[in-house]
Amino acid sequence: MPEPVLVSIAAALAGKSVMSLYDLVKKKFSARAEAKAALEAAEGAAPGSAEVEALAVELEKAAAADPGFSDELRSLWVATQQHADNGAVNNQISGNVSGKVVQARDIGGNVSF
Repeated sequence: MPEPVLVSIAAALAGKSVMSLYDLVKKKFSARAEAKAALEAAEGAAPGSAEVEALAVELEKAAAADPGFSDELRSLWVATQQHADNGAVNNQISGNVSGKVVQARDIGGNVSF
């Protein structure tokens, strides 16, 4: 069973909620077909799903094999969590997006385009 932090990271990767984290893992997994397949299979999966669990296992393997990757992965995760926990806003938009978007924390009044 992977560490709980790796399961949390895997769930964030599945939702592509932290693109810098996703990009790091995607690059690391690009040379390993099984790991790459786990990342792709987890995309959009629910946090407690078998796909997310399989991705967490692949993260655990990669972290055990490469301490530098493990350190970078965990540091990025901690930085992301601390940033969001301190009352900051962490909005990300990815994919094919069109139209108007507002990213904000607190709005006191109307927003118009």
